[in-house]
Amino acid sequence: MSVTKVAEDAGFSPEEVNDIAIAVDEACTNVIKHAYNQQTNQNIDVVLKVDYQKLTIIIVDRGQSFDPNAVPLPNMDQYIEELRVGGLGIYLMKTLMDEVDYEIEPGVQNRVKMVKYFMDDGKLKSVEH
Repeated sequence: MSVTKVAEDAGFSPEEVNDIAIAVDEACTNVIKHAYNQQTNQNIDVVLKVDYQKLTIIIVDRGQSFDPNAVPLPNMDQYIEELRVGGLGIYLMKTLMDEVDYEIEPGVQNRVKMVKYFMDDGKLKSVEH
């Protein structure tokens, strides 16, 4: 089952489903580029969990560790002025999702956990599943 299908079935709006899909795409792209050094024959595990208040997405790789917290947030005015391409993955993930956390077990695995809450006019909404 795809990430978008799970998000749709969970009751997220089309805009939220798109945001979730972009965040997952950016996270997986970062794994391929940085953890696996462009090697596309490596595994990426994607775990989806839905409960009454949120969708949790956990992306696990076994590649080279990387500390995304060491990456400064981009200056968007400068970024646009210089017509830069790429380099916004972490920024997009943090902007589009409600929570983004990283857990690194050096030499074992890296984990990105992203959470999107069910919201209604800025308030947590109750969802029955």
